[in-house]
Amino acid sequence: MFNQHIAYLRSVYERALSGEELGLSESGDAQTKTNAAIEAVLIHSGGEDHYFADDRHIPFQSFGHFQHWLPVNRPDQFVYFCPGQQPIYFQVVPNDYWYEQSVESESWWLDEFKLVRLGQVSDLHKHLPNTAMAYLGAQPRLAESLGISSELINPGSLCANLDYHRAFKTDYELEQLREANRLALRGHAAAKQSFLDGGNEYDIHLAFLAATQILEDESPYTNIVALDEKAAILHYQHKRRAPAKDSQVLLIDAGCRINGYGSDITRTSTKESAHPVFRSILDAMVEMEQSLVAQVRPGMAYVQLHESALRGVAEILVQHDICKQSVDELLSQQLPQLFMPHGVGHLLGIQVHDVGGHQQDIAGKILPAPEHSPALRNTRVMEENMVFTVEPGFYFIPILLKPERNQSRGQLMNWQLIDELYPCGGVRVEDNVAVTATGVENLTRQFE
Repeated sequence: MFNQHIAYLRSVYERALSGEELGLSESGDAQTKTNAAIEAVLIHSGGEDHYFADDRHIPFQSFGHFQHWLPVNRPDQFVYFCPGQQPIYFQVVPNDYWYEQSVESESWWLDEFKLVRLGQVSDLHKHLPNTAMAYLGAQPRLAESLGISSELINPGSLCANLDYHRAFKTDYELEQLREANRLALRGHAAAKQSFLDGGNEYDIHLAFLAATQILEDESPYTNIVALDEKAAILHYQHKRRAPAKDSQVLLIDAGCRINGYGSDITRTSTKESAHPVFRSILDAMVEMEQSLVAQVRPGMAYVQLHESALRGVAEILVQHDICKQSVDELLSQQLPQLFMPHGVGHLLGIQVHDVGGHQQDIAGKILPAPEHSPALRNTRVMEENMVFTVEPGFYFIPILLKPERNQSRGQLMNWQLIDELYPCGGVRVEDNVAVTATGVENLTRQFE
C-alpha cells in the first residue's frame, strides 16, 4: 500500500505546483502564480532544539508534511520532490559518539525514494538541483542559506493546498490508524484494570505504557489520566501518586502512534460504588456516542454532528433531572455548552489535531466554528476517506457552573444534584472513525 500512497502524494504535489486545481490563468492571483512558478519542493523534518539556557534536548517531533512522505521521526531529514522525477530522501546521519544517530531504513518505504546519505546538513546544497524550489519546514534561515527566496519559504497557497488534502487518507494511512487504535486499546484495557485494582494516576499511566510497550515521548500526545474531580479538567496533565484505592471514576484519554499516525481514544470507567446518577450518565453517553458515529456519512456537515451532540447532552440533562425545562429550551439558552464546552471532535492523522479542520477548499477558505461553540475544531463537510474523532463529553466543571448559580440559567439547574456530582468530574467517550463511500468505519470499536 505504501507505493500507492506515494503515487497519490506525487499526484497531489504535482497538481498543487501546476495550479490546475485552481484553474490557473494569466489573470490568476499572485499566490496561485507563485505555486505555478515552483519547480520543486524541499520538505524538512525539522531541527533539534534545547531548553532555554540548557543543553537538554526538547523531545523532537517531525513536521507533519514530512511524515506524510516518510515514517521517519528524526531531525534534519529532507524529502526533495520534483514532478516527473523519483522523490529523493536526503538522509543526514552525523558522525557522533554522544548520541545514536543511525536511521532504521526498511525497504518497504525506502525503495520508493532515491537515497542520498549526508554527514551534515551543510552538505545539502551540493546535491540540490538549481531549480525554483520551495521550502516547507520550521527553519527559514536554513532555507535562505540554500538560496531559497523568502516568498518560496512555506508559501501560503501551497501550504493551504497540502493541508486541505491531508484530511483524505490513503489505504496505507488507514491501515496505520487501524493498527494505532488496536495497540492503544490494549493500553486502555490495562489502564482500566489498574484503576479497578486501586491504582493511582501514575500507576494507571505506567500500566498503559507497559501494555503498549511505548515510551512517554513516543505517545502522539500527553496521556490524560484523570481520577474523580480531575476528569472535569479537559486536558488534565498531571499524574497524582497519592493512594487512590477509594477513587470512583477514571477518565483516560490516550493513544498510540504507528509509522507517524496517531490514535486518540478516550474511555471513562466507574466502580460499582460510584454515584448511581453518574453511572447512569456514563451509560447514556456511551449510547449517545455510538448514535453519533452511526450518523456519519458522506455529505454531512461536521457542524451538524456537533449540534446532534449538544442535543444529546441536553436530553441527558433532562433525563437525569440535572436541568429543568425542555430540550429545545436548554439548547436555546446554550445550557449544554456548560456541560460540554469542547467540540465533538477533530480531524485525525499524522497530527492528533490534524491540519485543515476549518478549511473549505484548496485555496484556504476558512469556515470558523459557530459562535455558540467556538472550540469546535472541524467545520468540514464529510467526504470519503476522511478520518476524525467523535468524542462527546459531559462534565461538572466548577468554574463554568458555579457562576450560573445566581443567574437566570442557574434557575434551571438542580444544584443539589450538581453539588453531589462535582467529585465525579466528568465523562468523555471517544472513537476514531473513517468516512466510507456509504457511511462510516469505526476504527476503534472493531478491535474491542
